[in-house]
Amino acid sequence: MENLPDFRERNAHEIDYRIYGEEMQYVEIELDPDEGVIAESGSFMMMDDGIKMETIFGDGSQKDKGFLGKILGAGKRILTGESLFMIAFYNNLTGKRNVSFASPYPGKITPIDLLEFNGKFICQKDAFLCAAKGVSVGIEFSKKLGRGLFGGEGFIMQKLEGDGMAFVHACGTTAKRVLAPGEVMRVDTGCIVGFTQDVDYDIEFIGGFKNTVFGGEGLFFAKLQGPGTVYLQSLPFSRLAGRVLKSVPRGGNSKGEGSILGGLGDLLDGDNRF
Repeated sequence: MENLPDFRERNAHEIDYRIYGEEMQYVEIELDPDEGVIAESGSFMMMDDGIKMETIFGDGSQKDKGFLGKILGAGKRILTGESLFMIAFYNNLTGKRNVSFASPYPGKITPIDLLEFNGKFICQKDAFLCAAKGVSVGIEFSKKLGRGLFGGEGFIMQKLEGDGMAFVHACGTTAKRVLAPGEVMRVDTGCIVGFTQDVDYDIEFIGGFKNTVFGGEGLFFAKLQGPGTVYLQSLPFSRLAGRVLKSVPRGGNSKGEGSILGGLGDLLDGDNRF
């Protein structure tokens, strides 16, 4: 198990974890007595006997913050396209118990220690997987018009706040870049998984007639300026879904099936589904 640093006192529950797998990963959370973890609906994989599951409203940061606070937290989650509810898992017995959560598509699960990032991490709307009880899962509004309209994520992203461990998932391979003050990198808008609060995120027009019309990479780059840490994914899920939809046979058959030329037709015409 990977142990969290204990040089500062945490308000969130201090959980241990282990990530299994390569391309289809899941994270196993080890809960001591009275420890808990929150997760998105649909991410649960398995748990030991003795763990209590509870459906909760809102962002999961405070179990007893009142009815109005719960409604407000649930409303924020609607804006990010998530369910009204989150799931909390508690170890109510003596001894350690394990609960596991799986990524919904091929890729990597990345642990985020919010204590190392000054208590806040901003990520794309569907990146959050699970977190220690006490971590707040809220929304981050974009104050820049261009970023909201052309950034690929709209005006709303998720923000994870607190001092506990959180886990985000990405499609494909995950890349981590630590940007120095003033250092700039440009990436595809769909490749952003998340970044720390000090990173300046904006949108930049690619420019150039040929680049715009024939480049095939969209009209805008995401411009990220340090200082801060950025996590990227090699295969945005929207890109993967687009390729799958493009390859779906029209009329129930692929291009060669049922034709006179059969597979030879693909060779002559070119199998351009990908």
